Amino acid sequence: MAKFLEKRGEGIHHIAFKVTNIEDFLQKIKDKGIALVDEKPRIGAEGFKIAFLHPKSTKNVLVELCEK
Repeated sequence: MAKFLEKRGEGIHHIAFKVTNIEDFLQKIKDKGIALVDEKPRIGAEGFKIAFLHPKSTKNVLVELCEK
C-alpha cells in the first residue's frame, strides 16, 4: 500500500469480485486477452482462493477475484 500511495496518491488500490470456479474464470478472461498477475489462484485472506488481473488490462485498477 505504501508504494501505491507514494506513486499514485490517494485513490482505489484494488477492487475485489466474488466468483465461482475461479480457475475457469481465469481461463476465460485470459482467452479474451486480459493480462493476469496470477495464472493460477492462490490462497488469500480467510482461506479464499484469489487471483489478480493486471492493471494494464483493467484501466489501471488492480482487480482481485475471490472464491470461497
